[in-house]
Amino acid sequence: MLALIAGVSRTVLAMARENDLPRWLSAVHPRFRVPHRAELALAGAVCLLVLTVDLRGAIGFSSFGVLLYYVVANLAAFTQSADRRRWPRWLQVSGALGCLVLVATLPWTSVAAGAAVFAVGVVYRVIRLRMTERRH
Repeated sequence: MLALIAGVSRTVLAMARENDLPRWLSAVHPRFRVPHRAELALAGAVCLLVLTVDLRGAIGFSSFGVLLYYVVANLAAFTQSADRRRWPRWLQVSGALGCLVLVATLPWTSVAAGAAVFAVGVVYRVIRLRMTERRH
C-alpha cells in the first residue's frame, strides 16, 4: 500500500490539473518538487484502509486498477505510427490480453468493485466534459 503512494500521487496530480479531482491536489512543493497535498491525501486514505478493511480486498482492488492501467497503456502504444514505434504491434496486443487474463484471476469482488469505480469515473468524466463544452 505504501509503495503505491508515490506513483498514485502523480496520477492524482495530473487528474487535479485536468480538474478531474479537486484542484488543490495539484499543488507541488516549492522546495522538494513533489505533489505534497496528493501524497498526504493518499497517505490518509492508506491509513484509513489499513484500519478499516481486509487488506486482501484492497490489494485485489489495487491489482485491478494497475492491470487496467496497463491495458490502456498497451492499447495506447498500439495506436503509435510506424515511425514512432519501438516494438511490434503484436507485443502490445499480447500485453493487453495478458493483463486481461490476470484480471480474470482476481477475486470477483475485486473485479466488481474496480469495474464499478471505473464506471463511476467514466460517467463523471463524460458529464464534466459535456458541461465544459456547453460553457464554451
